[in-house]
Amino acid sequence: MGARTTPTIRRRAIAALAGLLAGVILAVTTWLGSVLAHLPPLDLTAAQARSAIVVDRAGTLLRPFATADGRWRLPLEPDAVDPRFLAMLTAYEDRRFRAHPGVDPRALLRAAGQWLAAGRIVSGASTLSMQVARLVEPRGERSLNAKIRQIARAIELERRLGKDGVLRLYLALAPYGGPVEGLRAASLAYFGREPARLTLAEAALLVALPQAPEGRRPDRFPDAARRARDRVLDIAAARGVVPAAEAAAAKAEPVPHGRKPFPMLAPHAAEAALAQEPALAVHRLTVDARLQARLEPLVAERAAALGPGLSAALLVIDNATGEVRAQVGSAGYLDATRSGAIDMTGAVRSPGSALKPFVYAMAFESGLAHPETLIEDRPSRFGASYAPENFDLTFQGTVTARRALQLSLNVPAVELMEAVGPARFIARLRAAGAGIVLPKDAAPGLPVALGGLGITLTDLARLYAGLARGGEVPALKRRLDGPAAPEAVRPRIAEPVASWYVADVLRGTPPPESALPNRLAYKTGTSYGYRDAWAVGFDRRSTVAVWLGRPDGAGVPGLVGRIAAAPLLFDAVARLGGDPEPLPRPRDALVATTSALPPPLRHLRRDAGPTDRLRIAYPPDGARIDLGAEGGAPAGLALKALGGTLPLTWLVGGLPVTESDRRQAEWQPDGAGFVRISVLDATGASDSVMVRVE
Repeated sequence: MGARTTPTIRRRAIAALAGLLAGVILAVTTWLGSVLAHLPPLDLTAAQARSAIVVDRAGTLLRPFATADGRWRLPLEPDAVDPRFLAMLTAYEDRRFRAHPGVDPRALLRAAGQWLAAGRIVSGASTLSMQVARLVEPRGERSLNAKIRQIARAIELERRLGKDGVLRLYLALAPYGGPVEGLRAASLAYFGREPARLTLAEAALLVALPQAPEGRRPDRFPDAARRARDRVLDIAAARGVVPAAEAAAAKAEPVPHGRKPFPMLAPHAAEAALAQEPALAVHRLTVDARLQARLEPLVAERAAALGPGLSAALLVIDNATGEVRAQVGSAGYLDATRSGAIDMTGAVRSPGSALKPFVYAMAFESGLAHPETLIEDRPSRFGASYAPENFDLTFQGTVTARRALQLSLNVPAVELMEAVGPARFIARLRAAGAGIVLPKDAAPGLPVALGGLGITLTDLARLYAGLARGGEVPALKRRLDGPAAPEAVRPRIAEPVASWYVADVLRGTPPPESALPNRLAYKTGTSYGYRDAWAVGFDRRSTVAVWLGRPDGAGVPGLVGRIAAAPLLFDAVARLGGDPEPLPRPRDALVATTSALPPPLRHLRRDAGPTDRLRIAYPPDGARIDLGAEGGAPAGLALKALGGTLPLTWLVGGLPVTESDRRQAEWQPDGAGFVRISVLDATGASDSVMVRVE
């Protein structure tokens, strides 16, 4: 009888205990609900504040910025963390994290029992959710009321954010010593890598640090940091999270003895992005971090080799999209001796000869010259007193326009500028979007052909990218998260044929020593007084622009574009990868020797021509002419000129289309679009207009 009643007694005892436990849980739940009801609303505003970060086109971190209160707290998603870190974290801090509602009843009962038995706290019962609650609402006192409030907030956090939301807050807020908060900032500060690439030993150390962030800081207390890390490894191995052999091997890995600097790639571009959108948490730029990391040391090394106080700047543009793929604003952002904080890609400087290709482009498209036109490079005087000389103080005699541009001869450039017109040249540059700065109270004059104006490296690079795009100047794109550029007619710096002529000529420019010829179209420039050295090169895919000089504008003896800037340009292009690709030749390009050119194009003449100046009477400049081009074969366009000496040669887009002994002719368009129409007379005088055929 007694034996038969024993199981019944046990069942009744278990049922009674379960009922008591259920009652306790119900009472505790009701009580916690009452506590929550009397707490003020949970404010997560401060906890959700993050460091603004700037990333490259692939999401690689370029530069983080501290929060307003000076903390490094970088955004991080759980799926961007090494899974072994998360496994060790829960094994070490909260084994039942995924099962409990924010507070672990079993851990609470165990801690309470140990406390009652020993008369002191033996083990804690804090969950990850409770730790997050303490980080969200930091309170100085350590009391029962504070613990109760923490438990209530932990339950509220779980209800409001879910497990992943709580984990996300922990990864962002966990303290790691000093101003470093959150796993990502700690991983970068102590190991110089992202949390997805941690070793087992590194992950274990970052699990251990938040429990005593100041006492275990490896940069101050490496022995304490090592002991804490090894304890995490032991617990992880004992609980089957990592193999024991791997845990033992990880213990042999040294702990870091200092903090590493945070990434600072493209610092000037990052600062500009933050200033443009200060409320944005993540700024996505078009920069390529790997390319940027290859170019920044190169620029710093070359500037240092040239002497003290020099800086340098470099810009890489993707010609197809206008995206900035690399921006090196100085020879070292933190180098005060070189004024490294100044972004020299936006500084207005004198370009020297770097603008000569655009003088030639205007001459080519206007029908004044062709790459094989003969030009005189002899001592010449323009006006009463202007007598330009070449850089080496010699003259080459009669040369082709091709050779004159490749050798950067000054007299031919000024002669072409006189024919093109300085005011018209400046207007063309400004219409293409370049912020040209002229000397105060000075009208555009012939010296602008040799650099007598101011321009930024950015604008110069855009103009050259325009040549690579057949004359269409791109709008630079620096952000992937910015608004899409409006669909509009892009400004032009030259017509397609003239752009190709210039590119073809510049590909033949003699390269620096040890560089292969006929690969990259490029031009150098040296400003008056050796203040600035320039080199800009382009192929079908990319444009690279380089500047060297002192930010304060002081002269540097021997600072010459061809000697200082061109080697840097070619080395930078080599780091882009792949061989330079030439521009495709337009079908209308005239490839001919000097003797095969139309007579007016064989030689550039400086005589004034007839009193009755040649000019196009029809069509007028800027006209929109409806010839029915949209609906099929367009009608012919009448061409009329006034003045000049017969015969007249008419050109469209730089290509001769008809020669006439009369001042009237007709041209048959092959479709709609913008065209430049030019006329040449027997003396070499010319005029041109831009019209739109519809």
